[in-house]
Amino acid sequence: MSKFKRVTVTGGSSRQDVLAPLRMTQIVGSKPYLPAEILSLILDYVTAQDLIRFARVSRRTKEMVYDDSRWVQRLRFMKCWNESEARRRAEAIRRKRGGSQGLPYEEESERAGVGVGGKVNVISPGHTIVDGRPASNPGWEQADLHTNRQHQSIPEVQTEFNDGFDALALSPNNPGSSPSSFRSRDSPASLNVFSHVRSVRGQARLEYGKIHGSLNIYYADALTCKNYTTAMVFRSYRDPNDQAQILANLARFSLCDIAQGWQERHEQLQNLTEAFEAAVAREFEQALGTDDSEGRLRKYANVLTTLNGGGKAVELFISNSPLVALKAELGDPVDCLRADSAGFSLQESQKFFSHFATVFNEQIDRIDRIFPPVVKAAIIFLERAGKEVYSEFLAVLFDEAHRNGVEPYLIAVSGTYQQSLYMARALRPSKDTGDDFYEAVDRIVANAFELHIDLYLNEEYSSFKRKSESEVSQWERQLSEQDASMQSLYMSNVNRQADKRDFLTSFKKVVMMPVNVLPTFPLSSPFGGKSATAKALVNGDNLEPSSQSNSHLSTRPSTPSLINGSTLAANRSPTPLPEPPTTELAAKAAIMSSRLEGIRSLFSIEIALNLVHTAKSSIERAAVFYRAQSQFGEDARKQCQLIFVLLLQILGTRHIKSGFDQAVTHLANYNPKEIQNHGHTEVKPLVTFLELVNVGDLIQQMLDVFYEQEMVATSLTDRNDFLDPAMKEKKRFEQMLDERVAAGLNKGIEVLMSEVEFVCATMQKADDFNPEASGPMIPEIMDIGPTQTARVIVDIVSSHTKMLIGSTDKNMLDVFNQEVGLRTFTALCKHLKRQRISVTGSIKLISDMNHYFGYIQSLKNQNLLQYFMALRELAQIYLVDPSDAKELATIIADGDRFHGIFRAEEVYEFAERRADWYQIRPKVERAMYGIGCSVM
Repeated sequence: MSKFKRVTVTGGSSRQDVLAPLRMTQIVGSKPYLPAEILSLILDYVTAQDLIRFARVSRRTKEMVYDDSRWVQRLRFMKCWNESEARRRAEAIRRKRGGSQGLPYEEESERAGVGVGGKVNVISPGHTIVDGRPASNPGWEQADLHTNRQHQSIPEVQTEFNDGFDALALSPNNPGSSPSSFRSRDSPASLNVFSHVRSVRGQARLEYGKIHGSLNIYYADALTCKNYTTAMVFRSYRDPNDQAQILANLARFSLCDIAQGWQERHEQLQNLTEAFEAAVAREFEQALGTDDSEGRLRKYANVLTTLNGGGKAVELFISNSPLVALKAELGDPVDCLRADSAGFSLQESQKFFSHFATVFNEQIDRIDRIFPPVVKAAIIFLERAGKEVYSEFLAVLFDEAHRNGVEPYLIAVSGTYQQSLYMARALRPSKDTGDDFYEAVDRIVANAFELHIDLYLNEEYSSFKRKSESEVSQWERQLSEQDASMQSLYMSNVNRQADKRDFLTSFKKVVMMPVNVLPTFPLSSPFGGKSATAKALVNGDNLEPSSQSNSHLSTRPSTPSLINGSTLAANRSPTPLPEPPTTELAAKAAIMSSRLEGIRSLFSIEIALNLVHTAKSSIERAAVFYRAQSQFGEDARKQCQLIFVLLLQILGTRHIKSGFDQAVTHLANYNPKEIQNHGHTEVKPLVTFLELVNVGDLIQQMLDVFYEQEMVATSLTDRNDFLDPAMKEKKRFEQMLDERVAAGLNKGIEVLMSEVEFVCATMQKADDFNPEASGPMIPEIMDIGPTQTARVIVDIVSSHTKMLIGSTDKNMLDVFNQEVGLRTFTALCKHLKRQRISVTGSIKLISDMNHYFGYIQSLKNQNLLQYFMALRELAQIYLVDPSDAKELATIIADGDRFHGIFRAEEVYEFAERRADWYQIRPKVERAMYGIGCSVM
């Protein structure tokens, strides 16, 4: 800050002048010191020579220049400083001192010194801190004075260097001097100067001085020489390896040059290096034409490696490699699309990968003979070949395949990815590459497919959806055409005028005509729940003829054929169709019979097989990306789950559910009164529906096998994960199938009971339970077995319940049997209330009830057995002699006798069906209710 002081007046104006003192005043200013932070920041961008000169200005500037952190920074620029090594050495010194002499100097310097970027309060060796300010050490000052004097008396050329800075300003710069005049006895050490640098705290300036003293003379010459051939580097060293090494050292040394104009100096050195590199590269390229791997190629590869890592040599080798230069000879992507009628040939693509692997391995052998392991030329060569040859081949192949169609594209992407994995394991790594080589291979393969994986997965899903919906739609369309053809066939000979004139006659014929207009299937169920059969169908295996005959596969429902010989295949009987009816009612009856017959073909096992095989192909193609544990694995796994979910949705909702709904509708239209012959042991509509249930059960088994083999076994899904979309959709499909089967079975039970009631009403004779009704009985041996009606009913019911054994689970089978048994019990009770039963005919009734009880007992359902035990006890009331009316009343009033099934009022109603009821009624009522008693 400026100061004002008054100067002595030696003459001039009179003291009376008021302004005289002001005129005599002079302003004397003193220049302030720059702050230490600014000085330190400036010194960061000063050359080493200027730093040494600045250090001689004062003790304070010397402390700033000699600060160790400043030289550590320069060593770090040259990548010569190892902080771990410096810390390790400092710890060793601390342990050697015993840790009792205070902190080392370098830690004090870091805490209170002036460092790079503006650190203040720097102290140097020989200084102590007094009141926060460095105090002089007499010994250190004497050393400084001795050093200054020594610098003043040093000769112009020195042969020994103490700290590397003694002759900084004395380095000759005359490029015309003889090389021998500049080569010191330490010139060989310039080649390996960086390997001798140590990381020691407090001695960074001395370590930098070694590097500076060895390389600065060549660095200064390289910046000033006009002709590169006369540079000191090339005059001092004749061996190309030495020249490359010294140039590499100079490039590393130039990193610490951050003074003004460093860009021009770096560019000048870079030009010199590039000129040398170009000359060596020409020699290397000329040697590539010969197979002299042990000589010139290896020599110049080592020179270029020493110079800058060998990148230029590797580039030249790759450019002249037959794998890159002659890549068109490995294979043409278009050949893969021309060679196969399916749209894509994996054999042609395999030829390309085989040629690629063969040529690559040959070039790897040559790389091992030419390049040193440190270059890692094999990985560089692999990445270049993968980008320019492998990836380009796949890009052209996929574009052309997608242009030709979706199916060739899907086969191409999945097939070539699997072939690429095989090729990756066939490639031989170079020496000392280890796992890095295979990691690079996997990365190249992944990069080649990365651009196409999203499109491929979307196309895979869309292709499966399109094929599945098309097949199901074609099936529905053919069924509709079949129904229309059937109606057209049966309505073709209808004479409406004749039908109007003879309506009653035609109506009677329709009612009494047989319904088996069309040939029927065998009644045996072909789908006994064999998991092996479902597994074989899923895998596409052909069953042997013997196994087909044993399992009755030839009788299973299949795709129905059209009347006009359309494309629908069928296993229907080749028996020719009868002549079409000539009346409208007969034609409609025949149409209804045909529809009931066609229940079994409302959904097809062939359609399910085709959809399963299509889904299997799509999932197997997409699963290749998941099994390879690639980066696309998770996306591929999710897409496989979506394909499986779509399979269940199309097969379940569109095909099976709609088929069951139509079957239930056809069953609801069944009328047993239109059937002429009821002597058979089956209700054909219910039989066909149960066969349809068997088909649905087999489809479910196929899907279970498919889920276990293709989804669970390959880890595409987890069966224990209830949130997994595939598992959720599978549960939803099973629930839908159970609901449809339950609805159909309910309607089927109604049809079955209608048949039972019809048989009871039509086949039961009046004299079966009341022989006296047909006239006086002739004494003869009486048949005490069940009636024909009871046998037919048991055969009908048992034949239908047995059809579900093996095709449904036990719980559903028990529910079905119990429901059939209960409804049969109800139908028998209604039938019993319509009969007249004598004491003699009660024997037949008891035989019938025992026959029903024996069948129910075979079902092993204890709850249901109680009902028929009560029904059997109920038959005993008809065996009581009329003279024992009081005993009959006791039986009627005994509720425990009937296990609580029948109340006394209900038993009384059944007792009214006795043939002699009107004779014994007063006695029974008197015994039960006291009717007829009078008070005396």
